[in-house]
Amino acid sequence: MKLSYCVVNTNGREHLRACVEAIRAQALEGFDTEILVLDNASSDGSRELLGELARVGSPALRVIALDRPQGKAANDNRLLREARGELALLLNEDSELRPGAAAALVAALAQDRAAGAAGAQLLSPAGEPQPCAWRLPGVGTALAQALLLHRWLVTQSGGSATRRVGWAQSAALLVRRSAVEQVGWLDPAFFVYSDETDLCKRLGDAGWTTLYVPGAEAIHYEQLSSDRSSGERRIVEFHRNRDLYVRKHHGRLAAATVRGLAAASYLPRALIALILPGHDPRWYLLHARKALRPQGEGLREAAERG
Repeated sequence: MKLSYCVVNTNGREHLRACVEAIRAQALEGFDTEILVLDNASSDGSRELLGELARVGSPALRVIALDRPQGKAANDNRLLREARGELALLLNEDSELRPGAAAALVAALAQDRAAGAAGAQLLSPAGEPQPCAWRLPGVGTALAQALLLHRWLVTQSGGSATRRVGWAQSAALLVRRSAVEQVGWLDPAFFVYSDETDLCKRLGDAGWTTLYVPGAEAIHYEQLSSDRSSGERRIVEFHRNRDLYVRKHHGRLAAATVRGLAAASYLPRALIALILPGHDPRWYLLHARKALRPQGEGLREAAERG
């Protein structure tokens, strides 16, 4: 088996059919492929839809159904361990591959044998390119963000050339399963957010690189990010896991510095939001508070409570 498509679905029925249909529309000549979908204890009718999708179409679709929700890293690990492919394309249920995306990602890893991961260019539902690859987090990147220079000094996606980056978003991330296994899989301590950042860092420490591949495109509907009902829990989870990453790889002093710089970076955004239509300064102030003190109930606690 050459390639396994690995999809995690959490109450994403609205996007799930398009995700699977886009996978099945990928043209990979001479490649044996499979589709694995892990349903993360969904309650929105996703399992019934997956049953329908599994009965028809090619490549075949295999469903792994959980009774209780797990974190993104744990779910990706389950898929990677059960996949038969030499390569695995990690996808969210709200990621829709554009034609030729899988072939472009596979070609990028074939051309760079030192690459352990390759990320697609993510697009908004309107088709606009979104930031999706960055330098690895640390004090330097936090300072650049606080100075509002992140677009030039931190973001590494954009342009038309495939290149090496610090990390790429896992909404559409192709990985060598052997490389991920070598570094001990994803770290389930990251419930959601920063799990792929940590993976790319550990791949880099082991001698592997991460690629950004603009020739591979995927529409990302950002279901979780657009769900304001999860509000503060999502923000807590984001900043808690970013803090975990910095403490794990740079130590407590660096983590404290990054927390302060990250909080400061949201203050000018809150001021600008006062005059920009459609922007809520309270949202940025909430980010600032949780960046400084990443405590409270996050998505992990909500999932564990059921």
